[in-house]
Amino acid sequence: MGERKGTNKYYPPDFDPAKHGSLNGYHKTHALRERARKLSQGILIIRFEMPYNIWCEGCKNHIGMGVRYNAEKKKVGNYYTTPIYRFRMKCHLCVNYIEMQTDPATCDYLIVTGANRKEERWDMEENEQILTTERAEKEKLETDAMFKLDHGGKDKEKLKKALPSLSEIQDHQSGWKDDFQLNSTLRTKFRTQKKVIAKDNAVRMRTNLSIPLLPEKEEDKKLAALLTYQAPDSYEDKKHSKRKEICSRSWFNSTTASPGSAAGSLIQKLALQGREARVAKALSSSPAQLIQKGFSIKTKPRATVTRRKSDPEVNTCVDEVAQTECEQPDAVVRPTRADQEAAETNDRVKTTEEVNGGLMNAEDSEKEKDRSRGPITSLVADYSDSDPGQ
Repeated sequence: MGERKGTNKYYPPDFDPAKHGSLNGYHKTHALRERARKLSQGILIIRFEMPYNIWCEGCKNHIGMGVRYNAEKKKVGNYYTTPIYRFRMKCHLCVNYIEMQTDPATCDYLIVTGANRKEERWDMEENEQILTTERAEKEKLETDAMFKLDHGGKDKEKLKKALPSLSEIQDHQSGWKDDFQLNSTLRTKFRTQKKVIAKDNAVRMRTNLSIPLLPEKEEDKKLAALLTYQAPDSYEDKKHSKRKEICSRSWFNSTTASPGSAAGSLIQKLALQGREARVAKALSSSPAQLIQKGFSIKTKPRATVTRRKSDPEVNTCVDEVAQTECEQPDAVVRPTRADQEAAETNDRVKTTEEVNGGLMNAEDSEKEKDRSRGPITSLVADYSDSDPGQ
């Protein structure tokens, strides 16, 4: 560095090497510039690094080991021929000054003022560490043969006591000699664990779980292989059964009410009343409308058929009577179209009123039945006006 800096320097015309010695002597400056501003007092400014952890007494803050400061260095004494230096520096967190000095006797630094040391030292003898040989002991070992022999015997006894531990440590270290094999085994284990973790993460993402999954076991795999999650019917079977159901059901709308329910009994009652009304309309027609092909219908007194509410087969009986009591086969009951339309309209009105507005009371329903039933007469052909010889 000195040779490089010495090149390309400007030397004035009045520069005399014998008189000035160097350019610093010519300019009357020190080579260290600002660092040597207190050199007349024996103080040199250096870059000091904190040797251990301390607490500042001014701000009570912790200052870690390795923090650097601009410190004033000066010589304060000697330990034998080794000089003792003191360092004075300002805390970077407050205005407090910290002073430390070297301790050649213990190869350490001592805090003079301004800080407290964080005690992290230990006794080497208590920790069963190898103690450093002191200078006086070292000189005695070199000069006194009997002391050396005695010291060697003590060392051999210590070796016998520590031999089992040393052999165990050596056996443990011998297992780590093949670095390539150990590295390969470790990387293989890492890859396997990485695949398992990736598989678990995929399952957790698919099932939207936030809990960690346990590792797989052989018993779980065997149990999972025995389980089958499959529908009892295949897609083709379901499609075939659905088509069969569609083909077999009725094309017309059917009542969904069960026969035993209130809605089912209501619908059945309305149907019976409609059929009874149609039969009564047909039976109440005039005899002139029922005469066809020169024959007349004669009414005969018959027993009156009384319908009970719990007898649903009365209508069938009335129909059979209406169809079989004509003595002349050509005399047929044919109600007019106006009567049919009136009966159908009456049935629809009744159905709508009872479903939407509720059931009618008992007296109104009985009156409606009597009004719609009319007189029941028997249909018998009357041949009294015809010729007796016929």
